[in-house]
Amino acid sequence: MNLDDVEERELIPGTKVRFVHSDRMTVAHWHFDPNIDLPAHSHPHEQICNVIEGEFELTIDGVPEKMTAGHYRVIPPDVVHSGHSITDCTIIDVFSPVRDDYR
Repeated sequence: MNLDDVEERELIPGTKVRFVHSDRMTVAHWHFDPNIDLPAHSHPHEQICNVIEGEFELTIDGVPEKMTAGHYRVIPPDVVHSGHSITDCTIIDVFSPVRDDYR
């Protein structure tokens, strides 16, 4: 399978994402343009956020942290988090269980 064959979506203006689902998890491949805000939100899924390229400020439970390539954070279920792309960013998020709202 090839990620380029997966439909690219724009859930937030200035972003592009492709979702890959298994029976137990969802993997989101994101591209953020610079200076894009990801509004504060929470969900019942555990999430691992991996910055592949660029600089991204991730705020988890009110604590902001600047992340660059190679950084990752685990976001527990139901914890409020938000983000802001400082530069162009490539991010891979993994969610468990599956994000049915992203199918």
